[in-house]
Amino acid sequence: MTKDFNAAALWAGITAFVWYAFGAVPLHIAVSAQLGLSTAQTSSWIFIVWFSGAVTTIAMSLYFRQPIPITWTIPGLIFLGTLADRFTFAELAGANLVAGVLLLALGLAGIGGRIMRWLPLPIIMGMFAGSILGYVVRMVSATVEDVAIAGTAVACYLAGRFMNNPRVPPVGLAVVGGGISVWLIGTTGVQPVEWTLPDLAVPQMTFSASAAVAVSLPMVVLAIGLGNVQGIGFLLGQGYRVPVNAVSTVVGVTSIVNAFLGGHAATVARTGVAILASPDSGPPSGRYWAAVISAALTIALALAATPVASLLNVLPKSYIYALAGLAILASLQDALEKSFSGDLRFGALVGFIVAATPFAVLGISSAFWAIVAGLAASWVVERKLLVDFWRREQ
Repeated sequence: MTKDFNAAALWAGITAFVWYAFGAVPLHIAVSAQLGLSTAQTSSWIFIVWFSGAVTTIAMSLYFRQPIPITWTIPGLIFLGTLADRFTFAELAGANLVAGVLLLALGLAGIGGRIMRWLPLPIIMGMFAGSILGYVVRMVSATVEDVAIAGTAVACYLAGRFMNNPRVPPVGLAVVGGGISVWLIGTTGVQPVEWTLPDLAVPQMTFSASAAVAVSLPMVVLAIGLGNVQGIGFLLGQGYRVPVNAVSTVVGVTSIVNAFLGGHAATVARTGVAILASPDSGPPSGRYWAAVISAALTIALALAATPVASLLNVLPKSYIYALAGLAILASLQDALEKSFSGDLRFGALVGFIVAATPFAVLGISSAFWAIVAGLAASWVVERKLLVDFWRREQ
């Protein structure tokens, strides 16, 4: 195992953790405030979704020797925030438990593997590329607005790509160079930090048919259709033989565990996969170390749920946006190549365009509808290729 460890995987793991801490956690806190949760409820929610995901990531990645990051569904979190005026937190907590049971049942039934066999890789990768394009666009915007910090990170990354030395990972240079720029310019915030362990609050649960239909079913769609499909699809595109049914089952179990402490559904982290399984993360055989490192750091984040909230504004957003975009850049290039270098290119193109366009229908974001649109486009324009694909897979 230790022979697979490499510097590129180390920096990819650190970068993924930085994105988790400063990209996803602020959103989590904002939604908690939108739902009107207490400090104890918010702390418990943050702790369980990060802790359970980190432990699961370490176990899965080490056992299968693949970078399999398990976190929580960001679209699902945003979806919950939109329901603040329709359901009580007790109803949402009950619906999250129902969603976890459904995810577990689908995993045990092998539905996850069947879904992956019906979804052509070019369309998945086109949808994946469209869904992460925003990170790269935001990186460009951050670079234009803050040349000193984001521009330095980008320049260091390009220097690393130019050197093309596996011992000098481009993302690592970006982290160090951008960090030095932040320190020299003095743009870090200063605020008191409260060091307390997170609260563990078991929520009251109320079960209703309306919440099951309006919350649980969409949550399952978001966890599988946006997280698992994109994340596992990218791993398949990188050549990994992903244990789809095992991963789907673990996601279901983790979702149930999350629900008992006020958390929501787990999923395969599509952004995490784009960073941890990227070609910039080192040789394929050692990229699982990136997932292990990010998860180990995330455990510390889970245990420090309260102080983390007070550290969110320490680093400038331009630095975080630049790192996230740079870490995903190689994955975007790889996804585009796999989308448009083989069959079903029109379906992949439609999926890419739809996923890159931010909208929601029935509370479900465009990335899910990109799969539907891509399949429909291939059925209309390149039906023979699509049918041939399904016959081969079956």
